Amino acid sequence: MKRILLLIVFFILFATISSWAENYTVQGNMVSQIRFEIQKNVTTVPGVQKTILSFVVPPTFQSPTFNQDIKDFDITFTPRPTNKDRSTDDRGNQIITATWEEPPRSIDVRLAFNAANTTKLKTLETGAPFPLAAVPDEVKYYLKPTEQVQSENAQIINKARELTQGVTTEFDAVQRTVSWVVDHVRYVTPPKRYDALYTFESGKGNCQNFSHLSAALLRAVGIPARIVNGITLNKPFNISRQSGVLTVKMGQGRHSWIEVWFPDLGWIPLDAQQTSMFVANRFIRVEVGIDNNETIKDGRLRWTQTRSTTGKLKSYEVIGADFDTDSVKVNGNRELYGPKNLLISPLVKAEFKKVKYTPPPPPPVISDEEKKKLRFTIPFIFGNLEFPENIDFAFPPTPTVAMGEKSFEKTRDFYVETAEYVTTKLIQYAQVFVLAKPIKLQKLGLALHKFGGDGQLWIDLYKDNKGKPGDILSASEMIDLQQLSLRPGYRWVDFDFSRRNVILMPGSYWIGLGYTGSPILNWFYTYGKPVGPVDGTRYKGVYEEDWSGALSYEFNYRVVGLTVRTIARSE
Repeated sequence: MKRILLLIVFFILFATISSWAENYTVQGNMVSQIRFEIQKNVTTVPGVQKTILSFVVPPTFQSPTFNQDIKDFDITFTPRPTNKDRSTDDRGNQIITATWEEPPRSIDVRLAFNAANTTKLKTLETGAPFPLAAVPDEVKYYLKPTEQVQSENAQIINKARELTQGVTTEFDAVQRTVSWVVDHVRYVTPPKRYDALYTFESGKGNCQNFSHLSAALLRAVGIPARIVNGITLNKPFNISRQSGVLTVKMGQGRHSWIEVWFPDLGWIPLDAQQTSMFVANRFIRVEVGIDNNETIKDGRLRWTQTRSTTGKLKSYEVIGADFDTDSVKVNGNRELYGPKNLLISPLVKAEFKKVKYTPPPPPPVISDEEKKKLRFTIPFIFGNLEFPENIDFAFPPTPTVAMGEKSFEKTRDFYVETAEYVTTKLIQYAQVFVLAKPIKLQKLGLALHKFGGDGQLWIDLYKDNKGKPGDILSASEMIDLQQLSLRPGYRWVDFDFSRRNVILMPGSYWIGLGYTGSPILNWFYTYGKPVGPVDGTRYKGVYEEDWSGALSYEFNYRVVGLTVRTIARSE
């Protein structure tokens, strides 16, 4: 039965995919004044000839939920280029192009501006029908299939039609579609490919993959969607809720999301990784286009070189932002319906089909008699296992693409260092893992990078206490910090439990990093909750008792041990 109600943007669509709802409605405002700067350096080699750099001027943009006002834009090149042009492409992007006919050994660029960013999380209202009655000519372009957005593919068309079957409003169609993407795509970087079909078939990808698949499914049923490329800032913000604070944070770097066209609202942003109908004011909107093959002008580097050229041209970029003012007042409520993965949205007044979620069954209870019969012989590994191992984020491996016999280019990369500084700061962090079968624990691994300091590390293994870390169950052997490499990048650091004889029954347990001395360590995390529940990453002050703070991401960890083949049960 359909009714007009205040609806969270995301909701459970089919009872068959319900596990636990991680749907948060939010209300409030986010208002910031940001001083933004990019410093870019290009180092050439002998034989490199004409060199061209292009940047897109971030536009002033308004929507019902996200507004961006850009002022005092300035860009300087050292040394001065031979030519400097400013143009506007067919998508409305303003492009600055600098050319050096005889490039120097080193080129420095400084790009800076002030941004007044506002996110308004008030109740939205839309009555746009589905299918859409008419689409203006200037919007129809964003219905086309492309090499990266294969909206004409039969698999994608069938899935899009399945998701929107019986839908009568555009809002309902968008939410069903994006909810499915959030629940079926796991954030992984770098993926093997970035197109929608790869994402659909593999269920993996980075921000480009989320954007391309969302756009493909929407275009397949006649809803215009365009790709937005920009930058996220690593300034966290808090959502106040009854169960404690939820802290949301993005890595600082280049990012891709989408905007969906509503006839009564205009272009509405959403980030299919964790927000709908809005993006936070920590986003800097830069360039728009039909896909990420088209939105390549910002940070694009092109050059020609002689056949005898040896060595590689290098490019280095640093993104910086200072918040002169920052006012965030956001309240959230967890709903009993919605996708199983974390999604955050404002309230929306619209027609919808509400389906309650079904709580997951509790883990199996193993009796004392059954425990005596357990034989741990099967190798076991579990966790949030995928992250860009050994990547130097200062110099990520951006490929050089040949555009001709002597012409080459590099575009901007989407490598983002998503990591938390987990030592000092007087804050403790804990990560949950949920076991579906008994194991004999051998090792717990964390994806860490050492920046310096000294001391020793270990892992405290906590029992679960009503969804938070409880009493300490065991502690690992210690690792001396000098054993860890200072090489750039993140790697597994395994903490040994093999001599502790730790047997874990099905259920929830918590990982906490302990240390002595003054280590300087980052722990890598993945956007969203690819493995565990939304409240499964916790923090608190070292002098506090309650782990009341929750984080919107999930740390990368692995649980290694032995498990059982079957559990013999008496009838």
